[in-house]
Amino acid sequence: MVTVIRKSMATLTESRHEILHAVSWQARANSWSPATDIFETDQLYIVRMEVAGMRDVDFEIAVDHNIVYVSGNRPDLPQRRAYHQMEIRFGKFLSSVNLPGPVNVEESQAEYEDGFLIIKFPKIKTHQIKIE
Repeated sequence: MVTVIRKSMATLTESRHEILHAVSWQARANSWSPATDIFETDQLYIVRMEVAGMRDVDFEIAVDHNIVYVSGNRPDLPQRRAYHQMEIRFGKFLSSVNLPGPVNVEESQAEYEDGFLIIKFPKIKTHQIKIE
């Protein structure tokens, strides 16, 4: 069974990200953000992004202060069409997510398979000192 942990109060960084995302959505309607999951195992934090129709070389991934930035460009098909419904986004995208804890960026791994970009970040274990 999967456990989902929700924080009741948004951190300043999360609030800033939500505001910037809302503003950038209105200012640049041609930019989009793919559906993204963040979950963890005992050893890893995993970011999984749904971005079908791309190649692994089409992504740029950066980490700064435990924030993961993923950008890329999903090309549209070259032929003209008259859409009756359009839900699949194309063009440039940028997504940023906060990692829940410290990670070893140098040992992180990314793979793109079956329409999903999966980035695995090894956790850095913090040692707690027991004071008696």
